[in-house]
Amino acid sequence: MKPLIRFIREQDPAIRRNIEVFLYQGLWAVTIHRLSHRLYKWRLFLLSRIVSQIARFFTGIEIHPGAKLSKTVFIDHGSGVVIGETCEIGERVVIYQGVTLGGTGKDTGKRHPNIGNNVMIGASSSILGPITIGDNSKIGANSVVLKDVPANSTIVGERARCIGHEISLTNEIKSLRQRIAQLEKKLAATGI
Repeated sequence: MKPLIRFIREQDPAIRRNIEVFLYQGLWAVTIHRLSHRLYKWRLFLLSRIVSQIARFFTGIEIHPGAKLSKTVFIDHGSGVVIGETCEIGERVVIYQGVTLGGTGKDTGKRHPNIGNNVMIGASSSILGPITIGDNSKIGANSVVLKDVPANSTIVGERARCIGHEISLTNEIKSLRQRIAQLEKKLAATGI
């Protein structure tokens, strides 16, 4: 629990003392999830679901007992967050209110997303299906993500699109060469 408390303190400047962390519903939802997940792994499915529903009742955050969360997942202002059964969430992930990490209803087996490390998921976003959100990515508020997101990306929009991605120098040079070739063609066509 100590790594999670430290991470929450790092992420939320409103916290003035460690004791305040215990007032956060996200902390309790994740902590109780650890118990329900353990019961789920022991194949005590009904008991694990009862524990997860009790947590949902008190926190407003629904985490399926089968979901795999790292030690440092911070659900900030977490009301309305839903995390599906086959979801896997990496280290140092921040999830805001109203986020759904769910399925599309079309898949069987692995149905929910994998979230990489150091990811921020904005309020009311939906990440749906067995897709992967790459490390160090940011998902903007209200985004709907249905396809894999490469590492180091910023994703925004109702039908989410990538607006920023770490581009290698080789790709940048290739792009510049193509642009120069296009401009030279235009110049040649005008006779200049």
